[in-house]
Amino acid sequence: MLKTTPKQLSLYSVLYDKIPENHILKVINKTVDFSFVNKLLEDSYSKKIGRPEKEPEMMAKLLILQYLYNLSDVRVIEEVSLNLAYMWFVGINPDEELPDASLLAKFRTQRLKDTSMDDIIQEVVHQCIEKGIIKSHGLSIDATHTAANTTKKVPERIMKHLAKKIFKTLDRENGKILSEMDTNIPDYKAMENHEEAKTVMKTYLEEVIAKVQESNEFSDMPCTQDAITEATNIISDEKFILQKGIRSLIDQDARVGYKSKTDSFFGYKVEFAMIPEERIITAIEVSDGAYVDGSKFEDLYKRTKTSGFDIKEFYGDKGYFRKPILDILKEDQVETIIPVSASVYKLDDSKFSYNKDSDQWFCERGNYTISKKCRRQKNKAAMLTYTFDKKVCINCPNINQCINGKSKVKQLSVGINAGEYYEYSQRSKTAEFQEKYKKRASHEWKNGEMKRFHGLDRARGYGLRSMTIQAKLTVLAVNLKRIASLVSSYFACFKQSFFWINIFLRNFRCELSRSA
Repeated sequence: MLKTTPKQLSLYSVLYDKIPENHILKVINKTVDFSFVNKLLEDSYSKKIGRPEKEPEMMAKLLILQYLYNLSDVRVIEEVSLNLAYMWFVGINPDEELPDASLLAKFRTQRLKDTSMDDIIQEVVHQCIEKGIIKSHGLSIDATHTAANTTKKVPERIMKHLAKKIFKTLDRENGKILSEMDTNIPDYKAMENHEEAKTVMKTYLEEVIAKVQESNEFSDMPCTQDAITEATNIISDEKFILQKGIRSLIDQDARVGYKSKTDSFFGYKVEFAMIPEERIITAIEVSDGAYVDGSKFEDLYKRTKTSGFDIKEFYGDKGYFRKPILDILKEDQVETIIPVSASVYKLDDSKFSYNKDSDQWFCERGNYTISKKCRRQKNKAAMLTYTFDKKVCINCPNINQCINGKSKVKQLSVGINAGEYYEYSQRSKTAEFQEKYKKRASHEWKNGEMKRFHGLDRARGYGLRSMTIQAKLTVLAVNLKRIASLVSSYFACFKQSFFWINIFLRNFRCELSRSA
């Protein structure tokens, strides 16, 4: 049941006067109004039934402290009970008791949902826009990786653990293991051939599953049925044997991803949209490690716009140079600051140029195309084939370099979007583009900050949901820290300006008195 009675200050609240006004938590609390959290989460509480719960705003602030200072559930409760600034921020009196650490975990796992966390982040961003803290109009999106809270295992070892789990569950429910079952698990480590080891272990596990399912007692053993279902689902996935699926029974959502062709990781990918100038994150998505950057661009883009942010420029790396993304930005008249990807635009435009008005390509010798055809091949993207003027090509001194074989005319085959990509390619070479693209570097700074100081380098729990809550709470914490920094810097500039204005006015009065 949610409390509705207002809080009262105690005699000991006078101790809060010792907290300096420029303390980060005081600046955050004065800048951001957290009262919306109660209304946002009120539907997750019963209004009449149950004991009075701690209000959501207080619990949310405890989580903010936890991720702001990278503390555990138990440690954050201990720190708040000793630190006056923490108590003041949470909104309790010094003589009041704090909730148990288990209640904090319950609030995080049961009350907070993915949509709720997104709404909280968007509301904080919206308040910053309303108060003039966010003044720029650029948006950057990029992804970073987070290691899983466990190690990856080979399929043979996972199948061994699945077999052991079936035996253990069967023994607990049935009182014994079936006599016809072979409990001697093959020693896969003794096999030199890795592929042979996987085949042997899979065959053995399938035989174990079949023996259990054939038993008469199987229908009366729900836990064993669950273990069998889990094992069946895992080994039936083709990606599992190829080591591209589940690599841990503890964290079955984590996947192997690649930071480069030779550098891999096991865990999750966190993709977030950020305002480069103010370095405030507007939206975030969490996926497994095999996620392809940019796949959830539209969701991040729409959520950023929902917060009230006016997007006029977009910054991204080559992974975001895709037709669907470019079309969305073009439709909204957003300036695109994305380097051209060589995997998308494969033309060497140092040898060719394009005129979009006449839809013609020009070679480096000045010859131009006179016709084009669209060719479609099965299971391949459509291609446009441009043909140059045969009469000009025959007399060209570079004919032997351009034309091979029996053909006497130069042809150029490009993708159907090559003309559009050519314009992006030319613009990406300008000094203005290069200067603007430097702003995207702030994304790397934010990645480093969240990993080094706020624990985003490694998952705290297991599973995609746990990782999602962790990432979104981390984003909320670093946003509030950045907001406090911006507000403090604005105040410092104002204070310094006020100081010099006073000096100017004092000198001006002195000059007036002398002249009088």
